[in-house]
Amino acid sequence: MKLYINNIHYESKANADETLLNVLRNELHLTGTKRGCDIGLCGTCTVLINGQVKRACKVKLSQLKETDKILTIEGMAANGKLHPIQEAFIEANAIQCGFCTPGMVLATKVLLDKNPKPTRDEIKRALQGNLCRCTGYQQIFDAVELVARKLNK
Repeated sequence: MKLYINNIHYESKANADETLLNVLRNELHLTGTKRGCDIGLCGTCTVLINGQVKRACKVKLSQLKETDKILTIEGMAANGKLHPIQEAFIEANAIQCGFCTPGMVLATKVLLDKNPKPTRDEIKRALQGNLCRCTGYQQIFDAVELVARKLNK
């Protein structure tokens, strides 16, 4: 199957029942998408498909079309420079173990693409499907507010 991931065309040899998570990690070696709960609840396997948050552990290849645009955390940086969301997470100390960070960053991108000036409550709602066991969330919420301010100058 042909996949369009991070603006690159890939050809997967996996069968149609394989999960996108397995293909990303095991076949394409895009390991920024993490394996967490494997039931779609923790958010560590978050990817964007056509600009929408999806859990790669729940998406079967058979559900994808060749025209679907898939974005993983590896596709956020450009020309060797981190995306402003990634920079804000670092600046706000929103990264500890880093396991949840890719999913948080991608969910933040969707939020800010739709709502460039979210309130703290809107941030909490947008990230509620992403679990973090290290930060207590406050630094993550601070990072989203920080990048929103920077992008709206």
